[in-house]
Amino acid sequence: MDTPLDPIETRVLGCLIEKELATPEYCPLTLNALVNACNQKSNRDPVLDLSEAEVSLALTSLAHRQLAIQSGEGGRVAKYRHFLVEKLGLDPYQLALLAELTLRGPQTPGELRSRASRMAEFPDLVSVIGAYLALEDREPPLVTTLPRQPGRKESRYAHLLSGPLEVEAPGVPAPSPSVREAVVAPAAPGTEPRIEALEAEVAELRSEVSALKAEVAELMSLALGR
Repeated sequence: MDTPLDPIETRVLGCLIEKELATPEYCPLTLNALVNACNQKSNRDPVLDLSEAEVSLALTSLAHRQLAIQSGEGGRVAKYRHFLVEKLGLDPYQLALLAELTLRGPQTPGELRSRASRMAEFPDLVSVIGAYLALEDREPPLVTTLPRQPGRKESRYAHLLSGPLEVEAPGVPAPSPSVREAVVAPAAPGTEPRIEALEAEVAELRSEVSALKAEVAELMSLALGR
């Protein structure tokens, strides 16, 4: 990214990506639909209250950077879509991660896999890491791994569309080895992020098993009630 996006530009771009992947039948988006998406109360952090003028100004800036364009499909009503596939060559998995990070901020691999599934179906955490590495490999990189917060087991990923992030928390330990080292290293040093990913997957599997047990118990209860 030549120059960092401001928070409104970031929200607008994230919404354009999200809606194209999650609800393609409603895309490209009108200005009114895009404003509603930006101010949506679910899947947003922080929740914003943007005006049409603010969103329109952000669209103009994004168009100048060749990150969004007015679609020719609008007819009499202007409609808009992002231009990241043409501009940066991103695939749906990379787009889904980028959208999720721009709309809800830094997240762990497990959180990203769960929350981005409405846009792209990630089969496992390895696929999340693969998409992350593709974004990290760009020059300049589009994502980064944040230092782990005190008391948390997992590191979080963050986007860099708005420039480098400032870590304000005191006493934050130095960043653990990169995810790439964890994926390619045979064992000991550098395996920490890989272990974190596995722990997150185990936790997710346990949750699924618990849900299945509850469903079986309910079915048995209904069967006995007959």
